[in-house]
Amino acid sequence: MGSNIECSPSPVLLNIGGKKYATTVDTLTQREPYSMLAAMFSGRHNVCRDSETGMVFVDRDGKQFRHILNWLRDGILPTLTNVEYQELLREAEYYQLLELIKYIKSNICKKKGEDILEAELTRKEIIKIIQSSKIRFRGVNLSGLNLSKLDLTFVDLSFACIRKTTFSRANLHKAKLGDVEGEGSIFQDAILRECEFIGANLTGAVLDGANLQSANLQDACLVGCSFSESDLRSAHLQNANLSDANLKGANLEGANLKGAKLSGANLQSANLQRAYLRDVDLRDTHMDGAKLGGANLLGTIR
Repeated sequence: MGSNIECSPSPVLLNIGGKKYATTVDTLTQREPYSMLAAMFSGRHNVCRDSETGMVFVDRDGKQFRHILNWLRDGILPTLTNVEYQELLREAEYYQLLELIKYIKSNICKKKGEDILEAELTRKEIIKIIQSSKIRFRGVNLSGLNLSKLDLTFVDLSFACIRKTTFSRANLHKAKLGDVEGEGSIFQDAILRECEFIGANLTGAVLDGANLQSANLQDACLVGCSFSESDLRSAHLQNANLSDANLKGANLEGANLKGAKLSGANLQSANLQRAYLRDVDLRDTHMDGAKLGGANLLGTIR
């Protein structure tokens, strides 16, 4: 009588830093097809195996590899501490697991319960990078660092985590900070002319006295931010959430606030001349002494 039982694929035996694992070629190649592991077991390369055990040896952290293997199997990770995430990130970068790297960095930025996250770079390291190459810190965790007074012109910080990072009096002319996680960050008296903050989360950030001329803050979360005496001339603030923001004495001449949320915002003594405020709800704002000459107020609710 014939058997209908199908045999599963032969296991791949791995020795990672002394810890032994068994998996399959499909697990190592399908979820992250552009990784180093996928390349190793794609069949295009000869892999060195122990002649007695048949194991493939990799001189890396065996403890962290269990998380990597579970990611490749199920696409999920357990909840880890910030230190554990950083350790796993090093391994993911070694194996070139691009989706896992993205997942880990996202969780490092969003992780709650730790007031200040451990930054990936020090101020000294950042200064060396500035002096030696084009500056790109996309997706990097710089939380809690003091980067005040640095020349960061044209820096690319898109998707970076800059919670409680200090940029006071730094020069960030034409810097890219789109989609950053920057709650509680400090940009007091910083040069932010023509900066890009599209979709940024700057809840509770301090931007007092900052130069934000022609900066693009469209769709940014600016809840509770302080822009006291800041220069926002010709700034793009379309659909930005400025609820409870402090804009006292700010210069918003010619700024575009179409669709912006201003509930509870303080606009006392602000310069809103020639600003675009069409269809904006101003009922819960504080506007004593605000200048509105030439502003587009068509459809504004007051």
